[in-house]
Amino acid sequence: MAKPSPPPRSTTTARERISANLKKLRKARNLSQEELAELGEFHRTYVSQLERCVTNISIDGLERLANALSVDIRELLKPID
Repeated sequence: MAKPSPPPRSTTTARERISANLKKLRKARNLSQEELAELGEFHRTYVSQLERCVTNISIDGLERLANALSVDIRELLKPID
């Protein structure tokens, strides 16, 4: 019996997906980076770094961002449209 093929790998990294989804969700809510940073208890420059794909975020930080945006954490990790 043949082994099943592994699922196709995404061409984007988790960091790239978080970056794109974060920016899209923030803009859809008409929030500035500073406003989102305040809601998530982050520094504004950190939100900027996340959106520019410059830095990583912890699972706890990801959860704080999702809560600040009122979305499930999966929304930040979903494939880019």
